[in-house]
Amino acid sequence: MNAKQLKALILPSTRRWFRAARNSPNTSLFDLLHGYIYARWPYLYIGLGTGEHPLSRKYSWVVTVLSKVISHSNNGHQHSQNGVSTNGKLTFAEGYHGKVMPLESITRLVMVQEEIKMPDLEQVIPYQRARALILQNPDHIVALQCPCRTARQNPCLPLDVCLIVGEPFASFVIEHHPQRARWITQPAAVEILRQEDDRGHVHHAFFKDAMFGRFYAICNCCSCCCGAMQFHRRGTPMLAASGYVCRVDETLCIGCGECTAFCQFGALSLADFTSIVNMDICMGCGVCVDKCAQGALALQREASKGQPLEIYQLLDMAP
Repeated sequence: MNAKQLKALILPSTRRWFRAARNSPNTSLFDLLHGYIYARWPYLYIGLGTGEHPLSRKYSWVVTVLSKVISHSNNGHQHSQNGVSTNGKLTFAEGYHGKVMPLESITRLVMVQEEIKMPDLEQVIPYQRARALILQNPDHIVALQCPCRTARQNPCLPLDVCLIVGEPFASFVIEHHPQRARWITQPAAVEILRQEDDRGHVHHAFFKDAMFGRFYAICNCCSCCCGAMQFHRRGTPMLAASGYVCRVDETLCIGCGECTAFCQFGALSLADFTSIVNMDICMGCGVCVDKCAQGALALQREASKGQPLEIYQLLDMAP
């Protein structure tokens, strides 16, 4: 087989993927291969990572080895306050994490009409390796069956709620997973976000080092299925707070408990017939706010929870 024949066997999206990797200055060969494996076989990757895949027990050593490789020593980095261990090792969270976003903010992000290049959102994304917001063809959006939900025996439905945004990611996913992915418009993506919000699911803008250190997807997550939320509960800081917290107006709250049932982070509880917010674990997702028929809940800006990812404000601030 000559070079021309070999090239014909490689999908166009794969060639664009490798071209994008070459144009990403901080993407190593390991990152390139890691990203390709992640995007090419996400159901196996996520299934093994969460322990839900049938092969997980037999090949758990593979996950252990990869975790050690990914959490490689890198003393040259200036340590952030979130996601980096104190011994100089970059943790798994450094390379794969989500930014919690309320519905209004995530809707603005998915409706962006222009290409964006923000290579370093240090104040917004408190991680070292993956915090670039670079959108090429932002209207290229694919709805993918969620690998986390698909891995579960009794998943939340519907499945196709993961939104792959921009290039080269959207085309790569649609060409390699045609049975599990479909092209959608920006308004259709907004409708998926709204429906998931109604179901009480949290919106995350996901970043990954192996995806050229960039934002690449919006996931709509539930604590029962989401691998990132699962690891976050166990102490791996894979999620960055929205920059807001929930506040309760005690004069309006009737202590019905409806909001506590929808809190995916377990930050709401009842005491003396009033909702109480645990500020330490509230991520400011805003899911509970619309579930309160009394209007007793609201999101308020909280500096200790970081800076929000508000796309139009960031564009206004950009040079």
